[in-house]
Amino acid sequence: MLFELFEIKNQFRLESARHLPRLSKDHPCARIHGHSFQIVTCLRGPLVSDLEWVRDYHEITTTVESLLKTLDHRLLNEIPGLENPTTENLCRYLFQNLKLKLPQLYQVSIKETSTTECIFPVYA
Repeated sequence: MLFELFEIKNQFRLESARHLPRLSKDHPCARIHGHSFQIVTCLRGPLVSDLEWVRDYHEITTTVESLLKTLDHRLLNEIPGLENPTTENLCRYLFQNLKLKLPQLYQVSIKETSTTECIFPVYA
């Protein structure tokens, strides 16, 4: 029998404020501003047990939303580990914290606007 690998995705939304302290004072992102971040989690793996799924979508949602609640409607700079909350750092932060509870997590992507996107990690 062939090894079958599946990829499943969930989408989430996060409303948060931030400022990027390492930028020059005249850069717009150096000032406090907010984003409606669009977040996608991507899990990969074979079908598990007789349930024939990679992971329960409800369990994924519960896990991710639990972490997002600690960030929602907050100033991200005040969160330990996000003192410089670039989208790249936020993407890595989410991946590292979620991977502990969702071992099949493969990638996290974040859109801070409709025309920008960050993906972590990127595999060669």
